Amino acid sequence: MKNNKILALSLLLILTTMMIVSFSPPVKAVGTGSWITTYSISDSTGQLLVQYDPTTNTTNTLAPVLPGTDVVVTFTVNVIVPGSDTLKLTTNLQKSTSNPSGYWSLQTSTYDMGSTYNPAAQSTTFKWTVGTFDMVLYGKIPNSASNVAQTVNVVILSAGSGGSPLDQITVQATSANLANFNVLYAQQETKLKGLISSGVDQGYIDIFTNVLNASRSIANAGDVNDATTLLNSLNASNAPVTSATETLFIPVMVVLAVVAVIFAVLFLRIRGRVSYFQLVVEDQIKDLEGLTLRASKIDRSMSSSLESVKDRLKRLVGM
Repeated sequence: MKNNKILALSLLLILTTMMIVSFSPPVKAVGTGSWITTYSISDSTGQLLVQYDPTTNTTNTLAPVLPGTDVVVTFTVNVIVPGSDTLKLTTNLQKSTSNPSGYWSLQTSTYDMGSTYNPAAQSTTFKWTVGTFDMVLYGKIPNSASNVAQTVNVVILSAGSGGSPLDQITVQATSANLANFNVLYAQQETKLKGLISSGVDQGYIDIFTNVLNASRSIANAGDVNDATTLLNSLNASNAPVTSATETLFIPVMVVLAVVAVIFAVLFLRIRGRVSYFQLVVEDQIKDLEGLTLRASKIDRSMSSSLESVKDRLKRLVGM
């Protein structure tokens, strides 16, 4: 009898819980990134720069987003949960040159933004109302003196009282030099895939890969010019090797030459530890002098290239 009462009480609790869940409205979690359902970013001429595809949940960068560029951001916000607070739109973009009168332009006339909405403000609150609305944001990507890619918060949607953002749109703004480097880097990556598929010697593949990785590290540190020079030094037409001696010897020389140049760039331009840099590079110069002499017996053009690297290192350390 007692067991029957416990079983009946358990069933009653389960049924009650199911009824509560079934009648409860769906709740959209804070910070899940699902309030802004779609967006695109264009420049003032209409060229599409970035587009988010909600069907695949992917963001496609179609053209570089350069500092100082006037942009037009079109996005859709879906508010499915009622709230007693206000919502807030914020942007880190500067005021647009082509649209100096304001930032925000509501495209959905049926959505009530309330009395606190100020389209001319960089940050504005609006009435928290269930519904979907389309918005256009006019702004300018902030200028940057650095070649390093900068993360820009284009749109931040949050509660008016603060807290973690409900959703946001961010872009990576790159300088013109870094954008050109990225194009060249992609081209060299394509060449590398071609070398791998054509069966080029693994030693050369390793060298090509190491140079690509080193150039990316240097570019990320802000030295885009040297990173681009390093990429331009890759020549896929010289990939085939004809003898076992060259197969073993050439990669060693190329690796030492690349390491010497990388040490020069990293320690002189980035680290600034001049005394340590000089010791390292002077040792590399001594190794290169021996390698240049040996290379002259195999390939004069290679010997000339090593001699050029050696002279560059000597100029860097003042020898």
